[in-house]
Amino acid sequence: QVQLVESGGGLVQAGGSLRVSCAASGRTYAMGWFRQAPGKERELVARITWSGTITYYLDSVKGRFTVSRGNAKNTWYLQMNSLKPEDTAVYYCAAQSTVVGTYNYWGQGTQVTVSS
Repeated sequence: QVQLVESGGGLVQAGGSLRVSCAASGRTYAMGWFRQAPGKERELVARITWSGTITYYLDSVKGRFTVSRGNAKNTWYLQMNSLKPEDTAVYYCAAQSTVVGTYNYWGQGTQVTVSS
């Protein structure tokens, strides 16, 4: 069982930056960052493995968002720069605990709101 606790969301003006963090209680194979905007389906934003290999960025965030694993064990980050109103959503971290598994542990979500 892995518990994920997110922090760092908030309200920012367009063009601004935010960093969301995810503290995991245990080791995972990979961490995915998802978001869900009102009335829209949840989408994968970025994915990074335990080794630090970044395997995915959503096209609309490439060049603006950076996913990373912190020096502290089991801490993960999503740095979001040049934010746009369309980035407004609840952001979730999700752990893939094994190499062949699905995202089986989820954080509680943190709201990111970008004003125009």
